[in-house]
Amino acid sequence: MLAQTEIIPRIPLDEWANSVVGWITETLEPITEPLDAVIEGGVGGLAFLLTAPPELVIIVLLAAIAYLLAGWRVALFTVLGLVFIISLGLWGEAMLTLALVLASAATALVIGIPIGIIAAKSRRVEDAVIPVLDTMQTMPAFVYLVPVVLVFSLGDAPALIATVIFATPPAVRLTMLGIHQVPRETVEAAHAFGATPWQTLMKVELPLSVRSIMAGVNQVIMLSLSMVVIAVLVGAGGLGETVYLGLSNLDVGISFVGGVGIVILAIILDRISRGFERRDRMGLRILLSKRPKPEPGTASDGESGG
Repeated sequence: MLAQTEIIPRIPLDEWANSVVGWITETLEPITEPLDAVIEGGVGGLAFLLTAPPELVIIVLLAAIAYLLAGWRVALFTVLGLVFIISLGLWGEAMLTLALVLASAATALVIGIPIGIIAAKSRRVEDAVIPVLDTMQTMPAFVYLVPVVLVFSLGDAPALIATVIFATPPAVRLTMLGIHQVPRETVEAAHAFGATPWQTLMKVELPLSVRSIMAGVNQVIMLSLSMVVIAVLVGAGGLGETVYLGLSNLDVGISFVGGVGIVILAIILDRISRGFERRDRMGLRILLSKRPKPEPGTASDGESGG
């Protein structure tokens, strides 16, 4: 390594980061311990709900959800895929992974969608949020795993928090994009008819942004699932543990089996979320087609908005 020139002084960024993490660990300890217990209990409870009943009961339940949201083809693939996972001896690991993914994705959406709405409504908030999102998306996951582990120790809590940090940006960005793409004339027409900002958001902007928002939901789920292997390093179990075990022992077979299980879950979750998006778009088109037509001699919506 080349010696540093004396002209440019060294910035002790690593020492500053260690000091900040140490301060957070000491200051927030009364908060982090209960939060750790809540996260562990939530993820553990969801995993128990998925693993306690017989496998066929969970398969029928998930297939029914897939059928209602995405159609019979996805439901059939769900049944075949989950039966294949059972045949691989990975049912417990797959359900642990699914519990962590669902908990992480739900948390990321609860945080990301409101932030995206606020940022779309405020230029200042958007300017402040964009650099944070860029940092969250470009920072390697291993970098923020270390401080999360120092604050929360090992277990499901650091895995969930790291996954949420990694998966939240698409929810924020695509919510902002969807609201920005709503035609300005439509919003002005809603205001002209006396709609409040809240009514305009809930009845005009969000319904017209559903395609972009659901694309964000899909991306959040996929990114959450992509973190399962990395989450093993901070104490999470599941299919990622199987992959990591094969990697540690240089056992290609075990790693491949774990990877196949992750791929099956990814396809199921992807098809269900995409099917839900298509269903919402169809419902929106039906709703728009059933709007009352203006009576003869009255101005149309577009003319009133103009």
